[in-house]
Amino acid sequence: MPEVTEKILRLPEVEMHHYKPRNPVEIPITKSEICTDAASPNFVRHIEFDVSGTLLENCIVPGQAVGVLADGEDENGRPHKVRLYSTCSPTGGEDGNGKIYATTVKRVIDENWDTQELFLGVCSNFLCDKKAGDKLWMTGPSGKRFILPENPEDYNYVFMATGTGIAPFRGMVLDLMRSDTKNDVVMAFGCPYRTDLLYRELFDDLDEKHKNFHYLKSISREDARPDGTKPYVQYSLLDQKELLFPILEKDNTLIYVCGLKGMETGIFQILGMLGLFDYIELKDSIKDVDPMDWTRDQLKTEVKASERMFLEVY
Repeated sequence: MPEVTEKILRLPEVEMHHYKPRNPVEIPITKSEICTDAASPNFVRHIEFDVSGTLLENCIVPGQAVGVLADGEDENGRPHKVRLYSTCSPTGGEDGNGKIYATTVKRVIDENWDTQELFLGVCSNFLCDKKAGDKLWMTGPSGKRFILPENPEDYNYVFMATGTGIAPFRGMVLDLMRSDTKNDVVMAFGCPYRTDLLYRELFDDLDEKHKNFHYLKSISREDARPDGTKPYVQYSLLDQKELLFPILEKDNTLIYVCGLKGMETGIFQILGMLGLFDYIELKDSIKDVDPMDWTRDQLKTEVKASERMFLEVY
């Protein structure tokens, strides 16, 4: 396999911003279904929409996002700002003809601990309330960095996600498996309960059918590691070391991370602990410090992802 260098690792040109917040396009919803188990305490929906006849048709690639403008106004009387949602569809969309795309949305329902008032995420609930046939205003596509490389068949992949961060990887994995790639593709997914394993049947099926696809599940609130700590998804790098280390040692492997921002801290530290410095860049001041002793401030200012790691955290 070719050595990964700046010259070889190229990202394809993608279409961007056909529709902006000032000139959105009206799009109909075609499907909205729960994608967690019935017993899950969370509400996550797989929502499909029809972009046929618009500039979005057949132009969205896995890793890109679309924007949604919720109806109504904010507390200042202004229209709600656009919210971005990663698409979860493969190239060509759900229908294969670039007309139907999908996203994965979790209803945000929380309580303010001080006031005891219930907080509802404006756009997530707006989207999850929509039914087939309803319409909404959309922008996009957005994003040109968090996508597969120009020559995807030349690489191995380790995808790491929490929650709805799995959305872009659903599309990427489907693209890779449909291309019959012979390289290794790992999908490491973390969630609190087994009922929250999004798209579980799809990934279980791919794991069974493809020897080079590996589906790793980290259930943080049900299982425990031997030392009693919670098995957050970043610990896959240690707990599945026999599988992952040989893949990560190869010079044609890429890491993609999507989900809660806190996960990148553990991933950086464990990569450093394992000596896998091809995926992170360190300033000289931190090179002699034990990675497990890196402070939060050091991780913010002195450690960053290299060109072989792609981050999309929030």
